[in-house]
Amino acid sequence: MAYTTMNGVEIEDVLARDAFRVLLPAELQALREFGQERDMAVGDFLMESGKAAENVYVLLSGRVDIHDPRDPENHRGWAGENAVIGELGQLTGQRALSSFEVCEAGRVLEVPTAGLMQAIARVPEIADAIITSFRARREVAVQTSSGVLKIVGDQYCREAQDAMQFATRAMIPHRVISTTSDEGIRLIEQHSLQCNPVSSVAFNSIVLENANSYELATTFGLDYHAGDEDVADVAIVGAGPGGIAAAVYAASEGLCTVVIEGSVVGGQAGTSSRIENYMGFPTGISGGQLTYQGQIQAVKFGAHFALPRQATSLKQSADCFDLGISCGGTLKARSVVLACGVQYRKLPLPGLSDFEGSGIYYAATEMEAKFCRDTDAYVVGGGNSAGQAAMFISRHAKHVYLLVRSDSLAASMSDYLVQRLEADSRITIEYHSKITALHGDSKLQAITVENSDEGSERQVATTTVFLMIGAAPFTDWLGGQVALDENGFIRTGQSDAGQSFSRFQTSVPGVYAIGDVRAESVKRVASAVGEGSVVIADVHRYLAQRPNS
Repeated sequence: MAYTTMNGVEIEDVLARDAFRVLLPAELQALREFGQERDMAVGDFLMESGKAAENVYVLLSGRVDIHDPRDPENHRGWAGENAVIGELGQLTGQRALSSFEVCEAGRVLEVPTAGLMQAIARVPEIADAIITSFRARREVAVQTSSGVLKIVGDQYCREAQDAMQFATRAMIPHRVISTTSDEGIRLIEQHSLQCNPVSSVAFNSIVLENANSYELATTFGLDYHAGDEDVADVAIVGAGPGGIAAAVYAASEGLCTVVIEGSVVGGQAGTSSRIENYMGFPTGISGGQLTYQGQIQAVKFGAHFALPRQATSLKQSADCFDLGISCGGTLKARSVVLACGVQYRKLPLPGLSDFEGSGIYYAATEMEAKFCRDTDAYVVGGGNSAGQAAMFISRHAKHVYLLVRSDSLAASMSDYLVQRLEADSRITIEYHSKITALHGDSKLQAITVENSDEGSERQVATTTVFLMIGAAPFTDWLGGQVALDENGFIRTGQSDAGQSFSRFQTSVPGVYAIGDVRAESVKRVASAVGEGSVVIADVHRYLAQRPNS
C-alpha cells in the first residue's frame, strides 16, 4: 500500500487522491444546472474557517490557496481547474473548517448548498464525486490534525477528555494542547483564560471554557433546530447502527426524517475499535467508521441529525407525537422509531465516578489507547466488546489482563475471538476474577483483584481499566408511555390484549422499537441494521393509514 506524507503524517495514496480529485467534464456539465458562473479576484475568500459556508464552488480557471487554520500564514495546498471548493460539513449546515483564498484571479461555478443537495439527490455521478471527495478531505484533516478546534488542558482531565471524545467521534479535526506548553501558555495569555483551563478554542476566535458537548456542537453548527410548525414524518431516537439504518431508508424513500442522539453518532458500536464479523468488511472496520459513513449516507438523502440532544419525554397529541429534547424544545413527528439502545453498566465500587475519564473507561478507541502506553491495562468483561477491546489495547499497552467472572468464554464470546485471545502472548485471561476496590488520588493508580476460585486477593498497579460488562436499556425517559418487560426492554409485536402487531410496533400504534432496546432482540450490529431497514416499511403503512396523510 502506497502512502503520501501530508503535514508530517503518512496518508494512504487513495485517500489523498480522493481528497483532491477534480470533476470530470460530464460531472461538471451536470452540476451547471444547479449554479451560475462568476468572476473571482485575488484576495477573495470563497470560504473562511469558522463562518457559515453557503455555497460550493468549482474552479473553472484561476487558483485557490487552502489555509492551514492553525496558522493563517501557512498554506496547506492549492486547488486548480475543475477542483471543487467545499467541505463535508456543508451537507449538514456545519461551519467551514478551512479557508479558501483566491491567489490567482479566475472564474468559478457557484452552487448554493441547497442546489448541491438537489444535484446529489438527482444525479448519481455528482453524488459519488462530491461525497467521495468531501469525505476523504475530512478524513485527511482528522488524520493530520489539521483542525480549527484547540483543546487546551491536561489530557487526563475529565473535561478535556469529554471534549476530545466528542471531537473524535464527531470527526472534528482537533489538537490537544498542554497548559504547560509554549502554545498553551500563549493561548492562556491571549484569551485571558482562568488557571488550569480546560478550554476549546474554536476558529481561532471563539473561546469556550469548560465546554460541554452541546456547546461544541452548537459552535460547529452540528445541531438541528426545527420550527414550531415543523412536523417530521418520522423521528428516530438514537443514532447507533439501527437508528442510522432507519434514517437511510426513511430519507431515501422520501420521508422527512430527524434523528435525535444524546451524544454523537455511533452508539455503543461507535466505541468498538474493530468489528470483524460484519458482512462486506473481511478485514474489519471500526464501529466509528461504519456508523460515520452511515450518517453521511443518511444526510445524502436528506436526513437531519439533532445532536447532542437527549430525548427526555414522549407524549401523544391529537395528530402527532411530541418528543421533549434536552437543551430545550420539542420535536413533533407523525411516527417514532425508538433505537435508543442501552447505557453502560457500572461496577458497584466506591469512588468509581471519581476515576471515570482518569483511569476508568467504557470505550476502547485510539483516544483511550494513548493512556495505555507502557502500562498494564485491565479489561473487565466476557463478551465480544471486551474481547475486541483486549485485542486492540494489546497493541498499545505493556500487557493486557482480561478479567472474567465465569470459568469460560465459550457461551458469551465468538469462537474466533476466543482463539485469538488465548493465542496472544500479550494478553492474559483471568477467570473467576473481579475488581473489588479502586485506589488513587485524582487519577487511578491501582486496583484490587479477587479470584473466587483460588480465594485470593491482590493489589496491582494500573492506570487504565476498561469496563465492558454489558448495558441496561435506556428507557427510563419514556415514563411508562410504552410497555416494557421486567428488565426494562421495550415489548414489541403484540398489544396488551394479545392482538398481533407488526414485529417492531410497541404498545402504542405509530411508535416502533428496534435494536438493542427491543425486548428479545439479537444484540448484534448486523441485526440492528436489518431491523432499522425493515421497520421503515411498517412506518410507511402506518402513515398511509393516518387520516389526512
